[in-house]
Order: sequence, then C-alpha cells, then structure tokens
Amino acid sequence: MASGLLIVLLIVCVPLVVVFLWAIGAFNRLVSLRNRFKNAFAQIDVQLKRRYDLIPNLVETAKGYIKHERGTLEAVIAARNAASTASAQAAQAPGDAAAMKQLAGAEAALTGTLGRLFALAEAYPDLKANTTMITLMEELTSTENKVAFSRQAYNDAVMSYNTARESFPTNLIAGPFNFTAAELFVIEKAEEKEAPKVQF
Repeated sequence: MASGLLIVLLIVCVPLVVVFLWAIGAFNRLVSLRNRFKNAFAQIDVQLKRRYDLIPNLVETAKGYIKHERGTLEAVIAARNAASTASAQAAQAPGDAAAMKQLAGAEAALTGTLGRLFALAEAYPDLKANTTMITLMEELTSTENKVAFSRQAYNDAVMSYNTARESFPTNLIAGPFNFTAAELFVIEKAEEKEAPKVQF
C-alpha cells in the first residue's frame, strides 16, 4: 500500500518538477535574450551620442564659410536635437515600438539634413579644404559605420528574443510574465537608408 502511494506520488510529482524546471529555464532564457537586446541598443546609443556630439562642431566649422546658408545650418541643429531626444526616449525603453519608430524617423530626418549640409560643402572649396572639416567628416563617417554595425547587432538580438517569446511552448511563459515584443530599429524609406556621402 505504501509503495503504491509512493509510485503514485512519483508519477504525479516528477512531471510537475520537470515542468517547473522547464518553466524556470524558459523564463531565464527570455530574461537573458531581453537583456541582450537592451545591451545591443546601449551600443547604438553610445555611437549616436558620439554622432550628436560631432554635429555641433561640424556646423560651427561650416558656419564661417557658408554664413548665408543659415537655414540649412539651423535645420541640421534642430534635426540633431530631435534625434538626440528620440534617442534618449528609446534608451529608456529599448524595443518599445513607438520609441523605436520615433528614433528611426528622427535619424532619417537628421541624415537628410546632413546630406544637404554636405551638398552645400561641395560648393565651397575653402570649406572642403578645411582640415577641421575634413577631420570631422571622417569621424562622422566612421561613426555612421559603427551605428550601422550596432544597429545590425541590435536587430539580430531583437529577432532572437522575439522568436523565442513567440515559439511554443516558451510563449506560455512569455505572455503571463509580460515579455512583450521588441521593435526592430529599421529605417523605412530607401533614400533614408543611405548614410550621408562624404567626398573630398
């Protein structure tokens, strides 16, 4: 009788323990994947801040040469400020759909205004030859490349996280524990995907 009760308890308890251990493992995996994409966004944020710090110096250097193009210079600074604000909001909630879309839009606008500034610089040989301007443009180009690599790493991490949270049976853990979907950092329009072209 006692051995029969023990067998029944083992039959009931062992599967419960296995399910419990699986649930803990699935939860911890989702936490790990979520932290991975948040860390990947932090790498983007570092590069974006570097980019935002370079832009005022670039505008100040250009200001001495293209004084009558004040509207373009102000547009670059306004776009930089909007992108910086959007980046700060996205950094508070990496993966949040609204924050990521706002950041992508602000970055696209900034890229467009920088493109106009670079086009203007082509028309001013003295500005094109200025060593400070050349150095800043090279640093900006290098930073743009780092942003692109960081964005790819972030998108890869988001894809892994989203795949795990949507896959059965892990989705049984994701829903109740509020593991919401993360948004990719994608720039929608083809012309917005191109980094500013720097030519000297």
